[in-house]
Amino acid sequence: MCTIVRGRQAHLRRLLEGLGRQTSPPDHIVVAWMGGPDPGPTVPTGMPVEVVDATDPRTPLPLAAARNAARRGAPDADVLVFLDVDVIPSSTLVADYAGRCRTTGGVWSGQVDYLPEGVPADDAWTEAQLDVAATPHPVRTPPPADTRLENPDLFWSLSFAMRAADYDRLGGFDEAFVGYGGEDTDFGRRADAAGLTLWRTPTARGWHQHHESTSPPVQHVHDIVGNAHTFHRRWGEWPMRGWLEAFHDQERVLFRPEDGILEAR
Repeated sequence: MCTIVRGRQAHLRRLLEGLGRQTSPPDHIVVAWMGGPDPGPTVPTGMPVEVVDATDPRTPLPLAAARNAARRGAPDADVLVFLDVDVIPSSTLVADYAGRCRTTGGVWSGQVDYLPEGVPADDAWTEAQLDVAATPHPVRTPPPADTRLENPDLFWSLSFAMRAADYDRLGGFDEAFVGYGGEDTDFGRRADAAGLTLWRTPTARGWHQHHESTSPPVQHVHDIVGNAHTFHRRWGEWPMRGWLEAFHDQERVLFRPEDGILEAR
């Protein structure tokens, strides 16, 4: 089981609480630390947790490189489960993912619903309480059953799992994507091009913990512009179009896709 973290110690604690309640506990938990103002993640004793250093002087959020560092921290794994640090897993998430990956293969993305601020309020939380409080993402409502993801651009790295051998065959996330944005869309496309079926399942469930965010993510505009160019050179298309158009409207970038122009202002 792999996660990446910068700050968000409280979110990490809840994620690890959820992993401690698994019906089929993970053999190994790797926390890839991307740096930040704190001295590093605080992890509980009594759990098979390893912290690996994934800091990168080029960017505060080396998302692609950190996920690859987390994978290297679990060299003997046959199935890799990736959760963002904001996700609290349901008690059957690891078992659900492992069963699907071992029997069917491919890349599996579970259902993650969103919690309001202040939930969970204490350590005595139950999954029933989270269910009552949570709402689905507006464009990622749960499928009725296991469903093929026909558009690989909709792959979501928030919660996913796959066989370690398939991850290694792909080369993991492409570290040409530096910082925030585009690395997961590229990963989904490369998985699809390599013949790996992308799946969605409603049963590998999790809950996204609240944190402050901006839309579009203006704090990452330079990373997004650079990674959009990397993606465009590879695939001949611009990713993250909604964000780039919003940045253009805000005069943060010049974006004329019909002319192949994207420049940070």
